[in-house]
Amino acid sequence: MGLEINTLAIIPIMAQQHHPRAIEATTKYFLTQATAAAMILFASTTNAWLMGEWEIHQLSHPLATTTVMLALALKLGLAPVHFWLPEVLQGLELTTGLILSTWQKLAPFALMIQTAPTINSSLLVAIGLLSTLVGGWGGLNQTQLRKILAYSSIAHLGWMVLILQLAPSLTLLSLSLYIIMTSSAFLTLKTNNALTINTLATSWTKSPTLAALAALVLLSLGGLPPLSGFMPKWLILQELTKQGLPLSATLAAMTALLSLYFYLRLCYALTLTIYPNTLTATAPWRLNFTMITLPL
Repeated sequence: MGLEINTLAIIPIMAQQHHPRAIEATTKYFLTQATAAAMILFASTTNAWLMGEWEIHQLSHPLATTTVMLALALKLGLAPVHFWLPEVLQGLELTTGLILSTWQKLAPFALMIQTAPTINSSLLVAIGLLSTLVGGWGGLNQTQLRKILAYSSIAHLGWMVLILQLAPSLTLLSLSLYIIMTSSAFLTLKTNNALTINTLATSWTKSPTLAALAALVLLSLGGLPPLSGFMPKWLILQELTKQGLPLSATLAAMTALLSLYFYLRLCYALTLTIYPNTLTATAPWRLNFTMITLPL
């Protein structure tokens, strides 16, 4: 019921633009979320029928646990059921996209953390690795910033699912940092009014400070060492190695390089390119000076 109320509550916010693209995104979102909720209901009923147990912590039948995991993956936008997320996010404005990428992940994640001990660990690792790969691979060929952030979301959630069963506290740490960094990314893009990579090139003429901040946020999302986004990835890789999963850790680290490529591409467009016909001397921040007259 909570999941359904959550879905129905955000739909008017998503459709408030009255634009065909926004209505299309809202419809896609509603259909996927309703399907996932129906799958969760089906899985819990199946578990009660076969095992005689309604408790969410006692999902013991393989059919029920697998169905619940796939339904929650559909709700969160994890691979291989991620196809709706980039399309939906692309149809929304940045503020609504921010809500969809952060707040809307909390309820399914709460359920996933509760059901994780009973889910097959191989399935969790497979979904996590596939999500990090799809999140990195899908963002390479994009020019729309909202789609790039959608693939970034898929990759980050993949890292969280990868470590979910071994160290839930690390998952919560990753989720917290992801929410902070994604909120910063969406808000800086909204302030710059940037929707594509091309429009990023004019950001530094509007506000150099904001452009530098946006670049730092993007590098942090990419997981470069001095920044906070590196910490959860480092700890997750360390934990995977400790638990005897060095191959999974290596594959996850390799897929992170794919994501890092498009984050660096955004930083390059943001800080190292000069837009045509934009003279440094005519940048708005250069013109806010007061004439001082010196006495002869």
